[in-house]
Parts: sequence; C-alpha cells; structure tokens
Amino acid sequence: MVRCDHCGLPVPAALQNLAGAHQFCCGGCEVAFETIRGCGLENYYAVRDRVATERHSAKGAGKPYAAYDTDAFLSRHTTVTDGGYQAINFRLEGVHCAACVWLVERLPSITGGVVDARLSLGNSRARIVWDPEQTTLSAIATTLDRLGYAPHPARDASAHQARNRTERSRLTNMAIAGALAGNNMLIAVALYAGAFEGIEPQFAQLFRWLSLLIGCLSLAWPGRTFFRSAWTACRSGAASLDQPIALALGIGALAGSVNVVLKRGEIYFDSLSVLVFLLLVGRFLQSRQQRWAEEAVGLTLSMTPDTCRVLREGSLCEESTESLVVGDEVEVRPGELLPADGTVTAGQSSVDQGLLTGESRPLRIGEGTAVFAGSQNLSATLRVTVNAVGDATRVGKLIRLVEDGLADKPPIVRFADQVGGVFVVVVALLAAANLAWWSITTDLGGAIESTVALLIVACPCALGLATPLTMAVAIGRGSRRGILIKSAAVLEKLASVDTSRPGTAFLDKTGTLTNGRHRVEAYFGRTDLKAWIAVVESQSIHPIGKALLSAFGPIEPTDALLVRERVEQHGYGVLGVTPDGDLLVGSPRFANERGAFVDREMSDAIRRGGERGHTVVVAALNQRVVTVIWLSDELQPDAKAHLDRLRRDGWNAEILSGDSRDAVQAVAARLGFGSAAIDSMAPEQKLAKVRAAVAAGGASVMMVGDGINDAAALAAADVGVAVHGGAEASLAAADVYLTEPGIGKLVDLVELARSTMRVTRRNLVISLGYNTIAVVLAAAGWITPLAAALLMPLSSLTVLTSAVVFESGNREPLQPPRREA
Repeated sequence: MVRCDHCGLPVPAALQNLAGAHQFCCGGCEVAFETIRGCGLENYYAVRDRVATERHSAKGAGKPYAAYDTDAFLSRHTTVTDGGYQAINFRLEGVHCAACVWLVERLPSITGGVVDARLSLGNSRARIVWDPEQTTLSAIATTLDRLGYAPHPARDASAHQARNRTERSRLTNMAIAGALAGNNMLIAVALYAGAFEGIEPQFAQLFRWLSLLIGCLSLAWPGRTFFRSAWTACRSGAASLDQPIALALGIGALAGSVNVVLKRGEIYFDSLSVLVFLLLVGRFLQSRQQRWAEEAVGLTLSMTPDTCRVLREGSLCEESTESLVVGDEVEVRPGELLPADGTVTAGQSSVDQGLLTGESRPLRIGEGTAVFAGSQNLSATLRVTVNAVGDATRVGKLIRLVEDGLADKPPIVRFADQVGGVFVVVVALLAAANLAWWSITTDLGGAIESTVALLIVACPCALGLATPLTMAVAIGRGSRRGILIKSAAVLEKLASVDTSRPGTAFLDKTGTLTNGRHRVEAYFGRTDLKAWIAVVESQSIHPIGKALLSAFGPIEPTDALLVRERVEQHGYGVLGVTPDGDLLVGSPRFANERGAFVDREMSDAIRRGGERGHTVVVAALNQRVVTVIWLSDELQPDAKAHLDRLRRDGWNAEILSGDSRDAVQAVAARLGFGSAAIDSMAPEQKLAKVRAAVAAGGASVMMVGDGINDAAALAAADVGVAVHGGAEASLAAADVYLTEPGIGKLVDLVELARSTMRVTRRNLVISLGYNTIAVVLAAAGWITPLAAALLMPLSSLTVLTSAVVFESGNREPLQPPRREA
C-alpha cells in the first residue's frame, strides 16, 4: 500500500505517481508538504515519526461497511435514478477545504462502478451515484473511509431534499421577481425622464404597455403565492396577512391597466414589481432563519452510529441501526457509539455520556446498568439488550421536545396573530371608507391611488413574521448552548419576572447546587490503611468509592492481587480480605449492622462529621472501627455567583431537598440561603410545596431538579427545568432540559428569555407604530403607491434585521461533542 508522504493515508491507485519521488493522496497534502519543505522545516516529519508509532487516519477509518449492502439499509437510504443507477447522500467526516471536494469528486476514476460524485463543502454532504451491477455501496464507503472521509448516511435526506426543493423554488421566484422589477424600473426611469425632458407619445405609450406586460408577468408568476394564500384564507373564512397584500396588488394592477388603456395617470406596475420582489426577499430571510434554528437542534441526531453488530442465531452480524428492534442484543466495542438505549447484559466498562449530560468524566457501568444511544463506550466490549430505538431513545425524545417547541406558539405570538387578524379586517374597512371618501371629494383616479397606497402600507406582515421568527431563533440559540427548550411559552413566563414582580425558584441540592462528586475533607485513625481502602474501592462505581480511590490511589498492581473475597453491597459499603485482616469500608450504619465495635474517639468523630454536614465513612479492621473519613459533596463552580445573579434578576431561590438536615444546611449556609432551605422532603412534599406557590398567584414558579424524584414537582411548576443526568421522567415533566450540571445554564436560560422578549416587544412596537403612522399618512393622501411600495417592505426588513441581529450577535459555533477513541 502506497501512503501519502504528508498525512500517511493510503494513496488511491489513480493518484499514485510511481515515477515521482513523493506520493500524495490529494493536492492539499502536496501543497502542505512543499510549504513545510520550503520553510526549512523538514525535521517536522522526522519528529512526527519518532513520536507516533503508527500513522492515524480520520476517525472511523477501517470501519466495516458490510451492513451498507443489506436490503434494509439500501431501501431506507438510497434511491433509483432514471438510468437504473442507485444514489445515496452521505455526510462525510474530515471535509475542510476545496482539495477535499476535488478528491471526493474524483471517486469515479478511483472506484470502478461509480457514475458520479458531488460534494458540497458547506455542509459536507456528498451525493454518490453508482452502478449496482459493477460495485457495492460497502466498497464505495470503504474507499471514502480510506481516503480519510468516513461516510455516514444523511438520515434526514428526504427532509433535506424537500427543504432544498422549497428553497430552490423560493430562490427561483425571487430571482425572477428581481429581474422583472429591475426591467420595470428601467422603463420607469425612461418614463420619468421623459416627463421632465420630453418624450414622443408613441414611445411613452409603448413603454407603458411594456411596463404593464412585465408587471402582470411579475404578479402572475412570482407574485401568485400571495394570491393563492389570500384565496385559501377566504375559502376557510380566516383573516390572512396576504389578503391586504393581494388586494393592494390586484387593485393596483387593475387601476394601472385602466390608465394604460385610457392613456392617462400613473400605471403603478414598477411599484408593484418592486413590492413583489421585496416581499419575497423578506420571506426568504424568514425561512432561512427558521431553517438555521431547526438545523441547530437536528445536529445531535448525527451523533448516533449508522451500523451496529447484532446477535442473530448465536452469531454476530453487522446491520443498519434502523433495523434494530426492542429485545435485540448488540455488541459495542471500545471506541464505538451506542446505537440505541438499553441495558448492559455482559461486560464492564466506562462510557462517555457527554452528548446527553454534558458530563466530562466517564461513567463506570456494569451488568444491569442502563445506557443510552449516542454515548461512547471507552474501555471494554459490552453486550447490550435494546430497550428503545429511533425516536423512542432518550436523545430522540430530547430532539423531539425541542422540535415541538419550535412549532409551539406562546401567548405573545398568539396575541400577534390575533392583532394581525383584526388588523386585516380594520384595514379592509378603512380602504373601503377611503375609496368612498376620495371618490366623492376628488375623482376616481385619486381615490384608487390613495386606496392602493393605504392597502400597501397597512399590511401587518412585519407584525406576523417577526414574533415567531424571534422565538424560533431563541430556541435555536438555546439548543446550541445546551439548553433544550420544549415550548417557546417558557421564554415568556421566565421573562415576566423582575425585581418589581419577583418569581420563586425551587432548587434541588444534589446535582443542581452540588456536583454529586465527593472529596475527602478529613481523615481520623490509621493512615496505613489508606492503600487498602483504595484497593477495595477500586472496582466500585459508587461516587463515594470513586472519591476514596481518587484520594488514596493510585493503587499498586501487587497490592490489588493481595486483596481477596471482595464483596460490595451497593449503597452501603465494601468488604474485602487484606493481608492485615478483614476490612470493611462503608457507612456507620453498615458497620453497625456487621457488628463492628466503635470506641468513644471514633464515635465522637462520626458524630461531629454528621453535625457539620459531611458524609461519614468508616473503615473497620477485624470488626473494629479504626478510621473515620469525612467527605463533602463539592459545590458547583460559581454556584454562589450564579445564585446572586438570579436573585438580582428577581428570583427568590429556595432549596427543596431530600437530604439530611445537616447536609442541606451546610450548603445553604455557604450559598446564602439562610432559612430558605427545607431538608428531608419526600417527592409528595415537594409537589405540595410547588403547587402551593403556583396557587398563590403572582409571578412564575420555577422548579429545578434532576427529574427523578422531582418529576411531579417539575410538572406542577410554571417552568420545570431538568438538569443534567435526569431520568426519562424529566423528558415528559420538564419544560427545559439543561445538558450540563449546575445552574450556570439556568442563568443563561433566564437571560435568553429576557433578551428574547425585549427583541419581540421591540419588533411589535416597530410594526404597530409603522402601520398606524403609515395608514394615517396614506389616508391623508401624503403617500403615493410608489412610496408605499418602498416603505412597506422596509418595515418587514427592519423587524427581520432586528431578529437576525439578535441571532448573529450571539451565535456560537455549531460543533458536535468531541469524541476520541
């Protein structure tokens, strides 16, 4: 195999230059190689080769793709072209420059049977067309993998293609409208210049007829969307924002046509063509912004694997993930992603659940442990029985909640819709009255001109599109920050709280204010037992066991071999036989149940640790407690600063916890809660407390918890927020899911809600203020149809720009969680 002299990847046969001194897999590597040599940095390659024992290709290289040839996979992800070929859309990893596009599109010359290959650099999507009689999809995927571009089927290909078709249609209409408007404006310039400088009557009339022809074409082709929408609304008996637009366009076209035929007055078609073009531009911007918001939440779905190994009739076979059903048993090897939610049936390992929880530390798992799709297996092979697949998985539910939130209408959006509907009726009545008034006081031509101007400027399209757009943008921003918002109504509820109208925030302690990870605060007794304590706890997955191992480790391999008969009773402690005797490490209750003797000194240390809010662990050697260890649950970083920020924003924070009084009061004292902390609460008591606060009225009530014991309280609150690590109950009960521990994201959520509502109210004021002033001026005859055609789209563009600036000023890069085998 010939390897690239720069990156070390295999060089395809079609790109090998056997007569050359160096071999390259693409033009980009050749340029990089020559640049490095030209700068006198040849030692780079020598140092790299000494450090790396082997060259590494892109993530996923060497992956088997046999499952890509199965009927289930092909029927789901491929289509048949007109020529009888098959086609598939791949999402490729490692695409970063034009050289990658060049290489991928040379696939037909590299792999026999490939008919066509097209790669979009912007979204790393490749469309591959091949002859199934000459090659297989697995062979094509393997070739792409070896080139360094690991392929994954674009699972949303049908939706993506539908969006592309719609977007191409919008772009086509917009381009046609722009071309027609431009030509009509050129004709208008000639007519206006002729009005001042003089023009032959026959040429003037010719230009007027050309303007009519182009204007009618603009209305009938790109402008038909407004007439179609208005007619649909009329048939359904509803008020639509397109009705006054269609009415204005129709009356303007009719008046202009009459004036052309009668050779008198304004013809309006230049204004109407520009109006159609600007309206289509505004709607295109709206659709693009909505698509950005949708793609932001859809990014997570690409983090689950395409294929997996399934146990069928006693042997493993590779199949598409989509073919999995509940009850299947899959094998997940180190470095691979879990294809579905399930339960570990064999093996012990560590998994990275950062996709779901934001947790940076691996989680130790063993038989009986629940695991989730999208998590990465890190250390050992696992057998997992599938419990949920596809949309039923935890990550699928999270994404569906956010997608539902995009479609949900909060009260302020419904208010805008209602105002828009009323506005349409009012405008129609005003237009009729205006036409009658000007017909009586002046003439029919002036009446038509004034009425057309009124209908154009009065259209509340800015009111109708800016509010839902701002909400969609906010949900998209939240998803990129790890804040998954189920309903846009949450933003309005949170934004209603301020210092003049304070709200109540109930916070669970563990996992919310503390991080659930313990550390050793004090050690009393025999220090020579630290090594043996670390050894007996080395295999524990309990947080306390991890904390003891972290404090007293690392362990020596020889010591690990000397400990025998290790037994763990989950939640209580661990037993083991050491060279010094039988060792028990666990809670004081566990030691007492095992009959261990406790002298006065150790009993005093146990008592004082409890009084100070510490978790107390004892070590008993040969049935005698000889060591007492105090552990504390660390506070979340900057928890005090985040709480102070919430309080300044008008939230009265209280702790509702099921932990012991000493532990809760210790945390409350450090975070400044004072007496606003209740301990030893059962889930029913939390629910009653939240319901009482909601029934009391006032501003919003927010409950923040882990979604397990707090599920009922989350559902009862005005805003339920489930923090990192929550169970399935949180998905149904909570309105918001935070993918990181702590309340830092909670502060971001509150700030997002406040800024969203500020922008929404600003847009409503702009839209309503514009419409009111414009209607008065148009009715007074101070605005011509041409001026109205320019002003009306500008109002829409103003609020659109306001929403887009709100988004772009706060946009963060869309990057999936980093995964390393």
